[in-house]
Amino acid sequence: MGEKDRKTLKELLDSGILYLTGKGIEEAATDAWLLLEEVFQISRSWYFAHSDTEAEEQKARRYESLLEQRGQRIPLQHLTGKTWFYGLPFTVNEHVLIPRQDTEILVEEALKRAKSGMKILDMCTGSGCILLSVLSNCPSVMGTGVDLSEKALETARKNAADLKIKAEFLHSDLFKQVEGSFDLILSNPPYIRTDVIPTLMPEVRDHEPWMALDGKEDGLYFYRKILEQAGAYLIPGGWLCFEIGYDQGEDLRALMQRQGLEQIEIVKDLAGLDRVAVGRKK
Repeated sequence: MGEKDRKTLKELLDSGILYLTGKGIEEAATDAWLLLEEVFQISRSWYFAHSDTEAEEQKARRYESLLEQRGQRIPLQHLTGKTWFYGLPFTVNEHVLIPRQDTEILVEEALKRAKSGMKILDMCTGSGCILLSVLSNCPSVMGTGVDLSEKALETARKNAADLKIKAEFLHSDLFKQVEGSFDLILSNPPYIRTDVIPTLMPEVRDHEPWMALDGKEDGLYFYRKILEQAGAYLIPGGWLCFEIGYDQGEDLRALMQRQGLEQIEIVKDLAGLDRVAVGRKK
């Protein structure tokens, strides 16, 4: 990307959209705008009133550099370092999964069951977005997030501090370092079959942490492990809530029944696909 004739903000944005479109980025116009907004710290309304403003050369170069990285399929959220989830801003990076809107359904199911004074465990917490979103809506609930990745936990702790939400984050291989009992256990574990990962979009396949994606041969490995151990940490009448893959509803129902859970429900997302599995300990 050269520098010639890229003087005004409008020219920069137009060339950015053209560049990303040529690189096959589906949301080229949105991504080009969000990068412009990030670099120049402007709002849409300000831009529409001042689109013929000449861009500072240094910022214009930074913008073009970010466009080139986006063209290489580095996720937009890694370039801006942040994303929004359940109405809250979260720091994200290459050490955590980028929160998806579909995951908000897991938060909603948790909030239906969360009550004052409860203790919640979020297994495979990643950025902490699920746990922190629940806690932000239930300030009197105590929450613990668990992850095997120290780098992910650093990100989760930063998010908790930035959002001023009190939560504990624990380095543990599933339940190994977990103590006590919980009213609600949440998890969005790795659930993509190993052989499917190479077919994912480059943004996911090449830039998101493999350990947060890989659910082993059939995608159900971590559900089995968590379900086998969760009973020892869940109070009688406590709930277990999982995010699941679009084709895993019946498998999860069977696994949960095998562990003696009741009131099992498979919740669909806005597209009508299986998204969350919930069950209750007797």
